[in-house]
Amino acid sequence: MLESLGRINNPLVRSLATAATVCSVVTLSTAIFIGVSNPKDKSTYQLGVYSSIFGAVAGAVFGLVYTSKVSENESTPDIKTLDSDVWQDWRNFVVVRKVKESEEITSFYLQPEDKGEIPNFQPGQFLTIKLDIPGQNKPVIRTYSLSDYSKTCEYYRLSIKREPAPNGLDVMPGIASNFMHDRIHEGSVIPAKPPNGKFALDVHKSTPAVLISNGVGITPMISMAKACTRLNPQRSIWFLHGARDSDFHAFQDEIMEIAQQNPNFNVHIRYSRPKLEDTGKYHSVGYVDAVLIQELNIQDAEYFLCGSTPFIQSVTEGLKAARVPNNQVFFESFGKPMKSESEKPTQTATQGEEFAEIVFAKSGKTLTWQPSDGTILEFAEANDINPPFSCRVGVCGTCICKIRAGEVAYQEEPSAATDEGEVLICISQPGSSRLVLDI
Repeated sequence: MLESLGRINNPLVRSLATAATVCSVVTLSTAIFIGVSNPKDKSTYQLGVYSSIFGAVAGAVFGLVYTSKVSENESTPDIKTLDSDVWQDWRNFVVVRKVKESEEITSFYLQPEDKGEIPNFQPGQFLTIKLDIPGQNKPVIRTYSLSDYSKTCEYYRLSIKREPAPNGLDVMPGIASNFMHDRIHEGSVIPAKPPNGKFALDVHKSTPAVLISNGVGITPMISMAKACTRLNPQRSIWFLHGARDSDFHAFQDEIMEIAQQNPNFNVHIRYSRPKLEDTGKYHSVGYVDAVLIQELNIQDAEYFLCGSTPFIQSVTEGLKAARVPNNQVFFESFGKPMKSESEKPTQTATQGEEFAEIVFAKSGKTLTWQPSDGTILEFAEANDINPPFSCRVGVCGTCICKIRAGEVAYQEEPSAATDEGEVLICISQPGSSRLVLDI
């Protein structure tokens, strides 16, 4: 009975139903009692009436109390499920599928080794992974954007570009990306932390969204496009992507499939150096820039950008010239943002302490820092504490952690946004004699 009553959502209706049920049970029980005891005794009948009234009142009150408990339990199942499903530290994932998407990009599909559930994520967020690479004296930690989205999250997909050595520099090619391409295959196990990141699209908004990318910057945009199509298909979405040619254009079929499913999804692909056989695979020649956005006559929208640093700078400056408010432009860059010549030099960071005690609360270590130890991130790594990081220049926000006590001093102005009581440890040092961090 309780389970049936619990399915009634309206509290008043459920209370009345409970009152009627209890009243009926009490009345029937009293009638049986009167019939076998003394049916001619007037006081017995009064007892029956009072018992029925009391039963109805008690049932109504019980119904209200039971209603509030059921409603409370049913109003937060997703939150409770999420809290129980999200792991706090590293969790092993198995590569169940490996797919080459273009000449440079390969996708890796990850499922938990323990076969447990995994939480969904906000489209645009990234996954932090840890790689044991031969020749490296400690695990290599990297963050990669999640490049897929579904209502029921059964796997995480990372689409990673093989990073070559920079032209003209005697520097090794990307250690992590090349290791993933060459040494990680189906069946490989990779530790990962929960999805994270502030570069995310709120799919429930109605404001048109313009997703602008070049190269591997397409990865979070795929996630955003799929999430909007599945959760809010009425929202107008523009998908602008630039690639060299079809060989370097990942997810061509997926983008066209989204366009066929969603009439409010608008696509414009621009190739910088198209081949003769690329006819029909792109819409224009050149680079994706603010001029293209103006030509497409996109108005009153939110803009999400992801790609190389020069690309981000060019588009953001163009949007600024077009008087698009800063709070409508969101971006994630693959390097430190370049500054224009007109920009004023960054203010010198506050000087830190000569010596400081740093308490790494989660790791249970209290250590003495001095300026020669470098940043807080470098100091932590030197003492076998390995917090997550990616860019190491204050851009991506991966290394953000909470400050429990004390102050920090930034070596340079951070690019990633932080909330009050948070710090980017990759570009900061202690700013007080004692610093307690949630690491």
